Amino acid sequence: MSVRIAPSLLSADFSNLARDVARMEAGGADWLHVDVMDGRFVPNLTFGAKVIETLRGLTKLPLDVHLMVVEPERYFDAFAAAGANTLTIHVEAAPHLQRQLARIRELGCLAGAAVNPGTPIESVHEVIADLDILLVMTVNPGFGGQRFIPASVDKVRRARAMLNAAKSAAALEVDGGINRDTILEVRRAGADTFVAGNAVFAAKDPAEEIAALRLQCMERA
Repeated sequence: MSVRIAPSLLSADFSNLARDVARMEAGGADWLHVDVMDGRFVPNLTFGAKVIETLRGLTKLPLDVHLMVVEPERYFDAFAAAGANTLTIHVEAAPHLQRQLARIRELGCLAGAAVNPGTPIESVHEVIADLDILLVMTVNPGFGGQRFIPASVDKVRRARAMLNAAKSAAALEVDGGINRDTILEVRRAGADTFVAGNAVFAAKDPAEEIAALRLQCMERA
């Protein structure tokens, strides 16, 4: 499995966004992770379509957009038009999950489903064929800088087994508390895509940190 490192822009310096995006691109990031929060599904408010459009003008890296919102279908068209490459929605906010994933694909984006720490991974079993990304939250969403939940490792392992059993090529992404101390364990459990916020943006040398995270993943034996 190839490894993708996706720095989370939630931890970027928004007074120097262009600089931080350029640093991530130069530092070897594979994707840029963009957390969209509506103040309802999670407590915070963050980015709208205009920020996605601005980011699209700053980088050629894929924009991995994570919709932590209620009624996510209200945002699909605008975010796709703004330049999102992936749209991941929460199963907890998507009672018509299969239809919503199909719509994301119709718009030309990769379709993802995210599950919170308290949500069984089996909740996505019926839509595996519609998934390009399965995102396992390894913290409760809404804030950056939280501590990794150790029980997530077994959940990632079960997610990988479920994807393999279905012969799915979907990316298995993890988000929350990912750093040098935690990334190897979830890599060994089967994750291949890693969202890292503070670990990268707080580093003196982001490129060195991205390389170190990638190296950790290579030591998976």
